[in-house]
Formats: sequence, C-alpha cells, structure tokens
Amino acid sequence: MIDGKNRRQVGWNTLRRPLAAVALCGTVAIALQGCVGLMVGGAVVGGLAATDRRTLGAQTDDKTIAIKAEARVPAVAGEGAHVNIASFNRRVLLTGEVRDDAAKAAVEREVQNIEGVHSITNELAIGAPSAFSARSNDTFITSKVKASLLDAKDVSGNAVKVITERGNVYLMGRVTDREGKRAAEIAAGVNGVQKVVKVFEYLTEDELTQLSSAPRELPPKTSASPEDR
Repeated sequence: MIDGKNRRQVGWNTLRRPLAAVALCGTVAIALQGCVGLMVGGAVVGGLAATDRRTLGAQTDDKTIAIKAEARVPAVAGEGAHVNIASFNRRVLLTGEVRDDAAKAAVEREVQNIEGVHSITNELAIGAPSAFSARSNDTFITSKVKASLLDAKDVSGNAVKVITERGNVYLMGRVTDREGKRAAEIAAGVNGVQKVVKVFEYLTEDELTQLSSAPRELPPKTSASPEDR
C-alpha cells in the first residue's frame, strides 16, 4: 500500500528522468538536436534527412569516415597535434595543427586509406596547437556564420556545413555556383572571419531542381526502444 508521501515520491521519480533530459538540452546548447531527437524519436531524424542534399548512404558513410579517422589519426599525427576531421558526401576536410610537413602528409595518407573516402582537402597548418580561447572563438564564429546563412533569403543555410579554424571559415556542401558565391559572401561579412575557403561540391541549377523535386529518402522505421536508438 502506498501512502500519500510515497505516492508523491513515485510521481516525482516518474517525471525526473524526462525533466533531466530537457534540462540537459537547455544546458548544453550544442547537443540540442540530439536531445530533441531523444524526446520525439524518428520524426526529427526524418525531417533533417529531408533537407539534406546527400543520400542517406552518404550521410552514414560520412559519420563512419569521421569515426574511423578520429581513431586512426592520433597514432600518425604525433604528440601535441590538433587535427579536426570533417566529412561531407565522402569528401574530407582536415584542419588544425601538426608539428611538421611529414606529419601533415602522414595524416592525409591515413585518412585516404579509409574505405569510402573520395577526396581530401588538407588544410592542416604547421605549428603549435591552437589555444583553448582560440577554439572557443572559432566555435562562436561558426555559430554566427550559420545564423547568418539561415537568415539569408537567397541561399539554403541547411545545405552548407561550416567549420572554423583560427578564424578561417571553411564551407562544405552540395551547392550551385550561385549558392556557393552567396554563402561565401555572407560568411566573409561576419565579424571575426579572417578568410573564407570554399570546399563545395557543385551542382548545376538543373541538378538542383531535379534533386529538390525527387522523392526524399527517409530513415527506416524501427521498433527499437529509445535506449537502443
């Protein structure tokens, strides 16, 4: 038999876990999409997939490439290296700092050997790793560039991936020449941006029209529990 006090405790325990998840989303802004996905399941995943110009296979490959690269690169980059790996449509961008040209080349070779990698843009700099303050500033610049792209009426902000390193902004994505030029123009206008580097895969206007009108792939339905997703 549960008395009034115990009944209130049971009710609080029932609410505590979902409330904790909501609090975590509010505290860690960078993980917001992941938290929302946890709360509403596949609906968010489907919505994000519908706005991505990559196939679901390419999206999966990009995640796999990044995971494998992050596991392999430290062994060849050398002590004190700072290497960031971004993969979009199986095209990899390397940014950060390594100690010398030999380490820079070794990192590129290691990533090139990962299955599925189509090309590499090696923007690694030679020198000491950037300071924490510099990386925090890069994160802030990235957020400002993303916000500016999303606010623009003449470019699809969701089609552009933004990476910032030492104030240099790298733009990835599948875009038309018109979109690429406009995105670079917007990024260059953001305060704190030192340089804009386009690492785009270009589409013709006709290809973009066909892509926009084609049926979108959706993630397969699953009966797995939230803990398994």
